[in-house]
Amino acid sequence: MPSRVSSFETRELSKKTWGDFERLFGKPGEWGACWCAYYQRPGPLPKTETAGLTIEQKAVRNRRDKKALVEKGCAHGILVYSKKEPVGWCQYGLRDELPRIDAGRKYRALRLGNEARLWRITCFCVDKKYRKMKVAGVGLSAALESIRKKGGGTIEAFPVTRKGALAAWFGTVSMFREQGFEVVAPFGKSNVLMRRKL
Repeated sequence: MPSRVSSFETRELSKKTWGDFERLFGKPGEWGACWCAYYQRPGPLPKTETAGLTIEQKAVRNRRDKKALVEKGCAHGILVYSKKEPVGWCQYGLRDELPRIDAGRKYRALRLGNEARLWRITCFCVDKKYRKMKVAGVGLSAALESIRKKGGGTIEAFPVTRKGALAAWFGTVSMFREQGFEVVAPFGKSNVLMRRKL
């Protein structure tokens, strides 16, 4: 069942909603080759696999890889809808599903304790026509509710601390503070690590 938050609805990414995910990420000029696959890989793909590929070819590969993960139940996220049109996205998952963060020097340098059940919220995407309408916040609320239903744990996020920062897909500090997250440590020049327990 979809859940209604304000004027938007949310649904979990699944085999049933894959077509909606394709509609959102397939919009021309919006997300490039992304398909929200980056953080699901433990590290960069070998150069032998990526050398000479066009953006379109990278998009085809990332879409294929993402779909395979969805079909295995190894990719989680929330789609946000306006009048049945997918307009936003929030990716979340357990640490093992989103291992790319662990490979980063900035994260390893924090020497955090090894949480028994660690979730991550890594990405937000909002259709340009729906920005500044709190779509990302709707996706975040639904993701937290989904994590709670799956048993909860520690949840971490990496929001930007300044307007115009390149990694804006991580969300904003104020959005996470509203949901009970607290700053744990700086995370590079433009981000912080925030956590909360659920």
